[in-house]
Amino acid sequence: MSLRLHAFRTLYSCSTALAAAVAFGVAAPAAAQDSDTAEASEGQLATIIVTANRREENLQDVPVSADILDAERVGAIFSGSADITALAGTAPGLNVESSNGRVAPRFYIRGLGNTDFDLAASQPVSVLLDDVVLENVTLKSFPIFDVERVEVLRGPQGTLFGRNTPAGIVKIESVKPSHDTSVVAGLSFASLDTMALNGAVGGSIVQDVLAFRASAQFQSRGDWIDNGFTGQDNALGGFTDIAMRGQLLFTPSERASVLAAVNFRDLDGSSTFFRANVVGPGNNELNDNYDRNTVFYDAGGGNVAEYQQFGATLTAAYEFDGATLTSITSHWTSEGSSRGDVDGGNLAGPGFIPFPSDTQDSLDLEQTTQEVRLASNGGGPLTWQVGGFYFESDFDVTTVGFTFPPPVTVNHTNEAWALFGQVGYQLTDTLRATGGIRYTDDQKDFFVRSGAALQPRSVQDDQFDWDVSLFADLTPDLSVYGKIANSFRGPTIQGRDVAFFNPPSVAQSENITSYEVGYKTELADRRVRLNGAFYYYTVEDPQFTAVGGAGNLVQLINANKGEGYGVEFDGAFQITPAFLVTLGVAYNNTEIKDANLAVGVCAQCTVTDPTRLIGGSPRALIDGNPFPNAPEWSGDFTARYAIPVGSAGEFFMFTDWVFLGDTNFLLYESREFNAKSRIEGGLKVGYSGDDGQWELAAFARNITNEDNIQGVIDFNNNTAFVNDPRVIGVSFGVKY
Repeated sequence: MSLRLHAFRTLYSCSTALAAAVAFGVAAPAAAQDSDTAEASEGQLATIIVTANRREENLQDVPVSADILDAERVGAIFSGSADITALAGTAPGLNVESSNGRVAPRFYIRGLGNTDFDLAASQPVSVLLDDVVLENVTLKSFPIFDVERVEVLRGPQGTLFGRNTPAGIVKIESVKPSHDTSVVAGLSFASLDTMALNGAVGGSIVQDVLAFRASAQFQSRGDWIDNGFTGQDNALGGFTDIAMRGQLLFTPSERASVLAAVNFRDLDGSSTFFRANVVGPGNNELNDNYDRNTVFYDAGGGNVAEYQQFGATLTAAYEFDGATLTSITSHWTSEGSSRGDVDGGNLAGPGFIPFPSDTQDSLDLEQTTQEVRLASNGGGPLTWQVGGFYFESDFDVTTVGFTFPPPVTVNHTNEAWALFGQVGYQLTDTLRATGGIRYTDDQKDFFVRSGAALQPRSVQDDQFDWDVSLFADLTPDLSVYGKIANSFRGPTIQGRDVAFFNPPSVAQSENITSYEVGYKTELADRRVRLNGAFYYYTVEDPQFTAVGGAGNLVQLINANKGEGYGVEFDGAFQITPAFLVTLGVAYNNTEIKDANLAVGVCAQCTVTDPTRLIGGSPRALIDGNPFPNAPEWSGDFTARYAIPVGSAGEFFMFTDWVFLGDTNFLLYESREFNAKSRIEGGLKVGYSGDDGQWELAAFARNITNEDNIQGVIDFNNNTAFVNDPRVIGVSFGVKY
């Protein structure tokens, strides 16, 4: 009851603010908003813009394997009030999952990721919002709204974007202020008492000098999960998730600009719902213990998750003759906690549960970043950029095990700085070479603040990232490229085990060397786009996390080596001016190479790896296993078809589908803790009038109501967590 009351109060406040903003925007002089992509002739594919080289370029001219999610696709993905894990599968080779609900997502690209659920975990996939790295796992969950596009850049990106990017980056570009008046608003209602409100307003305050943009998103869902242990219906599952952004763009001259932005989020909802003994035994099927609408919790405090996040960024740029100087200063905070009934049930079941597990992790974080770069802006065959970067974070993580005292608080600090440069040269009319290098110094420190002995740890490393590429235009419609890149993920300290009477663990830096060749082509008068890449990489000292096991440990380890290879394809087909189809497919093979590496195993599952006894406990030898959460096959499909009505309206249908192939969830292999191929689809059908100025639609997410296992908890019993159920709703939007 209190959750819904909070939701409606917040909705009222947001609605009032949005109404005032809309009224202000409507009062401003009317002007059409420019398109964010290059003009295309009738029936041609629009040009796709990417910023992989820290400048806007046509995707077809950049030696990178990338997939771009435009504003319409992003809107469809999150139309059912989904969180950021809904990006899983939306780009070939991309996977996202979380065992912390709507916070602390885990990203994987080309099989590289980190299964660690600790709030201090590092990841080899970096998430950037408007060129600011969101390093901590809780910051990576910041909602995606009012965006121009989301860029998924596959492969090492260390030269321009820093350490902790050996797998790639997810780059989010918000809509920036403009002197053209813009008003956007949308409202939707859906099943499970789901509601969403989003809007943005922008325009000129002082013509050609000062512009603004204010945007907000409100998502909520009612409690829909019954607690079979207490007998209470609709006891769990609800949330309210509010995010806001305000921006001011000051352009005192044609050469100078200053963009100030603030971002805010307030989450009050639910953590992940673990379900005891719902897989197997002896197979990976959901068994009779599984009921999506029911859990049997005797603990967890309602699996509550509460977080507040705030970020402020100042981006200043000045154009000299021949070069542009850019400074990006940012400060972010994240504070909150999530609690869970991790064993997924109670001592009476479902299934055998040897002991209860109820834990809560809290975070109090501050992150500061500063980047300065100077980049060429003139014509000619030579392009270049140089810069420096500074990163600092300081945060406490508190772990509470509710079956035993005391709480344990640990402190992590991270200071890193880097110098980088990139040079590109047009060797001939059809051949371009690019090379870059980055030096990084990375220092991390750890100590126990309270609840246990100090147990200090420190790690430090300094390394070079580099890449070289050649890009050749074979014909006006066909280009090929080759790229070699080296990148590293900095050393890491894992301290959560201190709360469970074990010392912290440390992993040294991992280094990836990647080889990639690709092609880019546009055919049939720019009505067909076919891009592809082939890659092979090796990882020296790959960092892995041995999660769970019968000992309930979270241990960082380094394997001797890892290896991956695969192929990626992205296609777009403008079949008619009103019918667009896109298709993406990726094959990715990964393998751990370490003949002696052994990890702890589950308490009740059926391990299929060879095992050996170490310290009296069985350990699985994982040599030859795939990386965790790295499906070999993945893909996505979208189709949009429109029927014109009169001169300014259309009926339309948009559908999008994602596919993730067979996936092993852990370092070791078992019959239970893996997933068969998973597929989910969405559909949106509606009418758009007045040249797109308003829209009324019906939509569905997970339209076939698939029950897909997204992850597992292995230490206590055969526990898993699953995807969201089908959500069906209606939406109304306006755009001015």
